[in-house]
Amino acid sequence: MQIRLSVLDQSPIIRGSSAVRAIEETLALARRVDGLGYERYWLAEHHAIAALADPCPEILLARLGAETSRLRVGTGGVLLPYYSAFRVAESFRMLEAMYPGRVDLGIGRAPGGDARTAQAVGGGRFPDADRFPEQVWELVRHLDGTLPQEHPFARVRVQPEVGSAPHVWLLGSSGYSGALAAELGLAFAFAHFINPRGGEEVCRRYRDQFSAARDKTSRVIVCTFAICAANDEEAERLAAPIDLRRIQMALNVDAPFPDAEEAAAHRYSEEERRYALSQRERAVIGGPEKCRRELEAMAARYGADEVMVLTITGDYGSRARSYELLAEAFGLAALAKKQQ
Repeated sequence: MQIRLSVLDQSPIIRGSSAVRAIEETLALARRVDGLGYERYWLAEHHAIAALADPCPEILLARLGAETSRLRVGTGGVLLPYYSAFRVAESFRMLEAMYPGRVDLGIGRAPGGDARTAQAVGGGRFPDADRFPEQVWELVRHLDGTLPQEHPFARVRVQPEVGSAPHVWLLGSSGYSGALAAELGLAFAFAHFINPRGGEEVCRRYRDQFSAARDKTSRVIVCTFAICAANDEEAERLAAPIDLRRIQMALNVDAPFPDAEEAAAHRYSEEERRYALSQRERAVIGGPEKCRRELEAMAARYGADEVMVLTITGDYGSRARSYELLAEAFGLAALAKKQQ
């Protein structure tokens, strides 16, 4: 079976650029991959991080849907502990009304920033994920109009009232979210780009324990970092800024993503070099054939229906080209034509 590919975009701010440019590049990339045969395009939520431009993906998503015509568009994801389930349901009912049958609501429980920022986003309260399972259950019930009669919000009208609902995905990098997705009958996306170990078992258990409480069948996406270039050597060169970014994150350096010039100028200590290499487990890096081979193998290991690719390089042009090369390597345009 041919693998479907999708895009996760964190709207990176590259050194010398700006948040405005990063958002423009997100919209440009979405327009480009809409015609390349990718399945869906998700936006991530992060707060107070100098390298990332999108703290409110649901707002950017409203524009993204208008810029594209075929792609499913969604979030990867909304950080639910910050918000009321009802308010998120309203926002995504509105998006579903605007783009019927194209909206994904991916939800997660991580803070998406440091502790002080999380308190600020939470109105002075650190978002407690203890209520996350209850919030997810309530959110889904709001979307479907199926809250039990005895629930205090059962008679609250969720608007706009439309005939369809967004497809809900639970995101995670551990067994916690996989087990919850199975229990609630939701699709599941595993973040290999965050945790490259143990995900295969998490996804297997999700499949085994899946209860058709909402969705009729289990669905798995594995999301990985990837850089594809004309050949393996060029891909390694493009990966240098991300190696440096990993070091900066480990040292709590809050700065834009390095560009190629900054990466080339950095002099690694032996400890830094070992650390950067250890982080390569999260990524697939190489020419088209190598990337295809490794992504297919990853999908097989995870039992995934789809692979979602997060690509950041030291410039926006090579990032877009990476997605173009992957689309060619997987024959996505022909696959999309068959599905029409």
